[in-house]
Amino acid sequence: MARARYKKVVDAMAADIRAGKIAPGTRLPTHRELAAREGLALVTASRVYAELSDMGLVSGETGRGMFVRESTLTSRDDIVRRVFADDVVDLNFNYPSLPEQAGLLRNALRALASSGDLDALLRYQPHGGRMHERASAALYLEDRGVGVPADRVLLVSGAQHGLAVAALALLQPGDVVAVDALTYPGFKVLAQSLRLELAPLPAAIDGPDLDALDRLCATRRVRAIYVMPTLHNPLGWVSPERSRLRLVEIAREHGLVILEDASYAYLVEHAPEPLAVLAPESTVYVSGLSKSVATGLRVGFVVTPTQFIETFERVIRATTWNTPALMTAIATGWINDGTVARLEAQKRDDAARRQAVARAVLDGLEFVGHPCSYFLWLPLPGGARADQVASKLMRDNVSVSTAEPFATSKHSPHAIRLALGSVDMDVLQRSVETVKRVIEHYAC
Repeated sequence: MARARYKKVVDAMAADIRAGKIAPGTRLPTHRELAAREGLALVTASRVYAELSDMGLVSGETGRGMFVRESTLTSRDDIVRRVFADDVVDLNFNYPSLPEQAGLLRNALRALASSGDLDALLRYQPHGGRMHERASAALYLEDRGVGVPADRVLLVSGAQHGLAVAALALLQPGDVVAVDALTYPGFKVLAQSLRLELAPLPAAIDGPDLDALDRLCATRRVRAIYVMPTLHNPLGWVSPERSRLRLVEIAREHGLVILEDASYAYLVEHAPEPLAVLAPESTVYVSGLSKSVATGLRVGFVVTPTQFIETFERVIRATTWNTPALMTAIATGWINDGTVARLEAQKRDDAARRQAVARAVLDGLEFVGHPCSYFLWLPLPGGARADQVASKLMRDNVSVSTAEPFATSKHSPHAIRLALGSVDMDVLQRSVETVKRVIEHYAC
């Protein structure tokens, strides 16, 4: 009988939330108040909230209570569809581009059409890429501070594929991987798919809390650590050399594999040495051209210790057989003729200008970010809730991301991330002004 009553309470509250009878952001009764109101045991009232939380309808905050979540934000697919609607300003995803890029692609295709090697592009390629293209990639990576021979560079279908290849090659279901408490959502999805356990590390000033990592490794069998030391997404930090050396020391002491994601590293000039240089025996370095050139150019680079090369090539074969030859031909041609270097320099300038615009508008609010990155992190002030802010902005046709996709810990902070690289500059300024206005409204 008690079970039937508790289920009825769950169903009734869920129906009221979905119908809008209980508005998003509403503070719900305490567990004890709910138990008294519905005639339930305290433990049964806790089960009510647990089920509503599993349904994505409510969320609890330590010291504040239980709140109704914004239901329009529970479906990631719905957000993606709205983002790509013509009337929505996209501050959620970054796909920075320059006006000349379509013309560059047109010229590159013409050059390929007249090349003598065209037939070769229609055949299977070596799993890690043709050696002359790997050599071009090695030259590109040398400019990023990673000087390795061509046979240690593998070509993959973008940085996300590179991370997947590394995880499939080196990790097993159930392995513990240390990650930042706020990290790249694509790695979270990958870990979930491969049934890896993510162990969140709190943030220090300019990187993960390495004392916490050391304690974690002393108590758990940690297999790897996933890090973005040069331009972290979403927090924008660039870890200093001392932190990198300490991380390498801990990794060596505990036998960790280091997965170094350098997708946004091109935006930082004169960065400290990559972890792949400091610990080449245990670091897998992953980067690509999706952010620095174009999101549709799915060409990535993986630098791996020599002992892992054959394993990685088998995984590339199992997942894509080889990187599409047309893509790699275009990408390496642009590396060789200086196009990639020129585009990256222009995007560094573009990102710095966009940062300056956003920071000027947001003056007076707290934000975290690198002055040359394409994103900003905004912890929300006062009583502002991330789901309320994001929902109101979506109704105003501005799409932003809350902390939830980035959070690896149990509770997501109330914060939003602004992606600055996907809209025209005048639209960016107006949209960030809208963001500030909405935040200030809910912070009152």
